[in-house]
Amino acid sequence: MSYETLLIDTADRVRTITLNRPERLNAWTRQMQSELKDAMFAAGEDAGVRAIILTGAGRGFCSGADIENLQAIQAGGGGSVSDRALKPRRAPAGGSELPDFQLVHSYFPSIPKPIIAAINGPCAGLGLVMALYCDLRFAADNATFTTAFAMRGLIAEHGISWLLPRLCGPQNAFDVLVSARKFKGSEAKELGVVNRVYPVDQLMAETRSYARMLAETVSPRSAAVIKKQLWEAQFQTLAEATVRGNYEMELSFGTEDFKEGVAHFVEKRPARFTGR
Repeated sequence: MSYETLLIDTADRVRTITLNRPERLNAWTRQMQSELKDAMFAAGEDAGVRAIILTGAGRGFCSGADIENLQAIQAGGGGSVSDRALKPRRAPAGGSELPDFQLVHSYFPSIPKPIIAAINGPCAGLGLVMALYCDLRFAADNATFTTAFAMRGLIAEHGISWLLPRLCGPQNAFDVLVSARKFKGSEAKELGVVNRVYPVDQLMAETRSYARMLAETVSPRSAAVIKKQLWEAQFQTLAEATVRGNYEMELSFGTEDFKEGVAHFVEKRPARFTGR
């Protein structure tokens, strides 16, 4: 399927989804919102895709909500779709079905594939929210981050008040949310907001290399279950997470991927996982 605000590319079982409004630093619109959700669910449902990269065209990742949208809201013309207006979409097989992950922007954990944000430039406001819903974040060393909301007379939107403290702690989250100050990739890594930082000209190659490693060497079933466990464990006690993990382990013992995981290790050959 073709999109007006996205570019889609698939190679080596890695789906790259590129926000494609470079002339606006990939500023967020309702059309992009709708198209990205469709593209993410399509990738989640495609057995030929084992990892997903989300990035931006040109010199930016996503500069946040398009200022024209904000002006329309200020003028009383309506804005982004509210959570109450959202029609939930059933998660692809293997994805989390928690209601928390069925809101307008919180659906990434319901996609049963690892999602890696390749943050290649400015990442602000809603763009930062979307990056935080990814499972991993790799950033260019010159990428600039800002929550932006407080400088627009807005608040901590779309679950960022839940996401950000889990990555960088309540005090650091308070700092970057209330001040809306800008910070670079190196500080983002120090804070725990991103996992890795690369020179901008190496970012996509390194991100694709990591995604290919996931696609080629680990069980897609294992990756989906582990992703689901990690996101859902944030709503569980230790005992609940342990019981769930033990249950999933018993299920794993009966899978083809478990048999292959043992066989390729013993036979000293590359794995041939099928996800079953």
